[in-house]
Amino acid sequence: MLTAVEPSTFPRLLDSYPPAAASLLDTLSARIAAEPFNAVASVIFGLAILHTFAAARFTALAHGVQDRHAERQRQLGRPEVPSVLAEALHFLGEVEVVFGLWAIVLLVAITSYAGWHTAAGYFNGTVNYTEPLFVIVIMALASTRPIILLAENALRVLARVGKGTPATWWAIILTVGPLMGSLITEPGAMTICALLLGRQFYDLEPSSRLKYATLGLLFVNVSIGGTLTHFAAPPVLMVARLWNWDTPFMLGHFGWRAVVAIVASVVVYGLIFRRELAELGARRAVPDVEVPEEDDASTGLVLLPVPAWITVVHAVFMAWTVFTSHYPALFLGGFLIFLGFVRATAPYQSRVELKAPLLVGFFLAGLVIHGGLQAWWIAPVLASLSETPLFATATILTAFNDNALITYLSTLVPNLSDSMKTAVMEGAVTGGGLTVIANAPNPAGQAILSRYFDGAVLPIWLMVGALLPTLMAVVAFRILP
Repeated sequence: MLTAVEPSTFPRLLDSYPPAAASLLDTLSARIAAEPFNAVASVIFGLAILHTFAAARFTALAHGVQDRHAERQRQLGRPEVPSVLAEALHFLGEVEVVFGLWAIVLLVAITSYAGWHTAAGYFNGTVNYTEPLFVIVIMALASTRPIILLAENALRVLARVGKGTPATWWAIILTVGPLMGSLITEPGAMTICALLLGRQFYDLEPSSRLKYATLGLLFVNVSIGGTLTHFAAPPVLMVARLWNWDTPFMLGHFGWRAVVAIVASVVVYGLIFRRELAELGARRAVPDVEVPEEDDASTGLVLLPVPAWITVVHAVFMAWTVFTSHYPALFLGGFLIFLGFVRATAPYQSRVELKAPLLVGFFLAGLVIHGGLQAWWIAPVLASLSETPLFATATILTAFNDNALITYLSTLVPNLSDSMKTAVMEGAVTGGGLTVIANAPNPAGQAILSRYFDGAVLPIWLMVGALLPTLMAVVAFRILP
């Protein structure tokens, strides 16, 4: 029978476990024996990960159930109404809600094991929700009309070199956009890149192969593109202060390699899909971003050209959010003031999109909740490896855990050498595009672009699309001198 622990010791501190055994398996077995709930938490987390891979199946089932329900309604001469079962299946197919749903299972499990006060203490005290809250705010800010127009106009200067073709836009967004993540944070860069790709590329209806290749390339490039500075990428933020890494260090050890990998990946994919990218140029169906959005037109609101001072104010709010990213009360307060500013300048603004940011924040919050109970096995796995296996393991683990969690847990490993620190960081950012859960900004990109994939991005094809850019990052980080 499981023995409950006191709220103050849940989850159990890593240094309270018995010393490491001769083998990793013995170490993990001893930790399960010392704290049986470790196995329960990891099984629940594993089921949540499997659910993310099955999300597209739930969506397909929802469509089938709704079609049959609608047919029955027509035969009975009744008005068509949504099927409750179809809506429930569709909800289960939303990747962004998966970890939140399984967090309910985890809450029940902890309550059964250690009592309500322990469960509430973990969810409301131990877990830090700063990153999910920050992503909600920065994503909402980055998707506003003035910021998108600013980014698009800046990139248009470069696009003119290639005559503004879809192929040119595709290459520039996937090269320059991810590097902006080192300044405006990775979630901000992901939001801007995804929105611009939707307007300048995905709206032209490329093939499924090119869609997934582009999404995988975007995820990988954003993951490694935030390594030029020490303050913008979540996995870097977790270790920069503790390991005394500053921006010159990041540029010298990671940044230039990331640039090489990004450019090389875009060039290689550009060559592979050169014919289709050229064919997209004949369609010329790029939407005009100055045309009011459908939602705004339906309300009778006429959008005016954005004055420079409004764009500056938006940029200031983004800068404030980045500067106060560790202080939720400050950046949330700033966001509330920003919403008032948007209301006051409504003729120049499109509607502030909150649905996608909230879903992404919910996704990340669920991931943080589950990830906080996985340190018992991740930390000894990292500690048991030499440099090259550590890099490979960090890359693989990142596919199933947020890479910021991987780098954070590496700080708990005692006596980690400088070369080992570099290896775990390289592995964490290299694997950041393999799955939607591998890097905090990925859910933002998927939420924005999922409509181009029939509402559901298939995880296996995302991984296939990200595989080549991931291998290019491996070469850049581990083989280049």
